[in-house]
Amino acid sequence: MSQNAFLMEEANRCLLCKNPRCSKHCPVNTSIPEVIELYKQGELKKAGEILFENNPLSAICALVCEHEKQCEGNCIRGVKGIPIPFYKMEEEISLKYLEELHFEKGAEDKDRIAVIGGGPAGITIALLMQRRGYKVTIFESRNRIGGVLRYGIPEYRLPKYIIDLLEKHLLDLGVKIRPNILIGPVLSLDKLFEDGYAAAFIGTGVWNPRTLGIKGESFGNVHFAIDYLKSPETYHLGENVAIIGAGNVAMDAARTAKRSGSRATIIYRKGMENMTASKKEIAEAEEDGVEFLLHHSPVEITDDGIILKKQEEGQPEEEVFFKADSIIVAISQNPRANIVSNTTDLDTNNLGLLLTDEKGHTTKEGTFASGDVVTGAKTVVEAVHQAKIVAEEMEAYCEAKKNLKKMTKTAEESAS
Repeated sequence: MSQNAFLMEEANRCLLCKNPRCSKHCPVNTSIPEVIELYKQGELKKAGEILFENNPLSAICALVCEHEKQCEGNCIRGVKGIPIPFYKMEEEISLKYLEELHFEKGAEDKDRIAVIGGGPAGITIALLMQRRGYKVTIFESRNRIGGVLRYGIPEYRLPKYIIDLLEKHLLDLGVKIRPNILIGPVLSLDKLFEDGYAAAFIGTGVWNPRTLGIKGESFGNVHFAIDYLKSPETYHLGENVAIIGAGNVAMDAARTAKRSGSRATIIYRKGMENMTASKKEIAEAEEDGVEFLLHHSPVEITDDGIILKKQEEGQPEEEVFFKADSIIVAISQNPRANIVSNTTDLDTNNLGLLLTDEKGHTTKEGTFASGDVVTGAKTVVEAVHQAKIVAEEMEAYCEAKKNLKKMTKTAEESAS
């Protein structure tokens, strides 16, 4: 059976629920029954428009969302049988729509907006605000926008040309992109406001890796997963690679190392059932030949491998040596302090994450933030969901500021 025939069969199996649990458990409340009905009718362009307008990163979310916890995992068909794989239909519909989409440059008759960081949140904010008539500039610290989409998710999971398509659409709309510019040390946030930006959005993600805090972590055979995934082709890992961690980033690093020709082993201090990675990611890592060493925690790194403490329940603790040419550390990330340390009035919590209210206001006037730099490492679709809320609030802020200026000017003219 062809893929198209299979998906049409699955679409016909959908109950088109009036109160769909799949939509309810989607962070952006995708209108799944409506899209599936259009898919059945062959109305792919209309379905694509609905998906894109609701979630500009729909083509990406179809590939990288944790569907087992969201739409697929809450499908009523899955209670006693096999759930509908809506994400596969979403992939087909959204990618076709994105490839055929064309934007004309808008009026740009509203305020100037700075978007710091071109990751999922920044792309969403830039696209929404530019379409509403604002003059948006993305300040990107690397040579291409995409953030974790381009530099944190492997090509085999997310083809980079999808991010290239989004970049093209942003440019067609009139968004300005300044690559290779780090806001903070040279251009400060305060300077942006001095130059007339009405509001600024910070979506810089979390790129500082957390360390194990053990001896040997500075040795030449140790790498951090978030750095390794940026450009895996530049690393010489050797034959045996140990990956410390249990999340999706650890799985990505292990699978990438495996694809590069190394033997990859995930080392984790608990059991498989405690891993934070999605079940799909773990299953695919196993399919790729990644090995797992469970109930072992790192004690010390040496030139030849890593000393581990074996911690199986009911068994006495003992130290063992795991021989490895390279060790990759994948135990989460924290944000960098480039912006915070070079500006005023911008507060963070004890982890360095920006403090905001529920609508994205930071403690600095006119400055908004969302995404991983606020919440810590989360999913792409959660970043989109919060960015949509922040875009509404940024527009309300800019309009209120403009109206206040008008009122002040009118009052001054009346007084004179």
